[in-house]
Amino acid sequence: MLVSPQAERNWEGLCSVLEDVLEPQSHRQLFALELGSGTGQHVIRFAQKMPFVTWQPSDIKEESRDSIKAYIAATHAKTVLQPIHLDANEPWEKWAGLSQNSCDVIIAINLLQYSSFQTAQSVFSGAGQIIKQNGLLITYGVYASNGIITPSCNELLDEELRKINPEWGLPDLDVLRQLAYSNGMRMERMIDMEECYKCLIFRKL
Repeated sequence: MLVSPQAERNWEGLCSVLEDVLEPQSHRQLFALELGSGTGQHVIRFAQKMPFVTWQPSDIKEESRDSIKAYIAATHAKTVLQPIHLDANEPWEKWAGLSQNSCDVIIAINLLQYSSFQTAQSVFSGAGQIIKQNGLLITYGVYASNGIITPSCNELLDEELRKINPEWGLPDLDVLRQLAYSNGMRMERMIDMEECYKCLIFRKL
């Protein structure tokens, strides 16, 4: 069971956003896909708080999937499925057999800033295919706005990410809006979170 200090810090804020957004549909069982689930701390907490959602965690790394399995076993989580290998950079047809219009929600926490623009394109095009009409794509992370990154701590983060991989870095809100629009979605809400992080909520039209 891997432990991410950041996940321990931010899960409550994320959970309250998800509860607020999903509560109106709590009369039925929802299906949610998490892209890049990491350690599994988030999805387990979400499952404990929102039993009306069946969660499908995924990650490209075997060690992350092993950690998720360990959390599921330790907490006896009944609404969390076994993690799947999913590379968000690939076309949605390769997303572990998920079919069109099969998800009520797709969640990507701290994924886009650690990804290339091509991956961001794949996330939005995949979400546009897999999410049901009126369903949601929810992303959490740090973003640029109109090509400008503020405050200075976010500038440093962007520089550090680009040193690790030149294709990484803070995605631009306007670019994401355009990607959403071109894939049949629109940005419905932007919620300010802790430490300049934001939750973006896109709805499939």
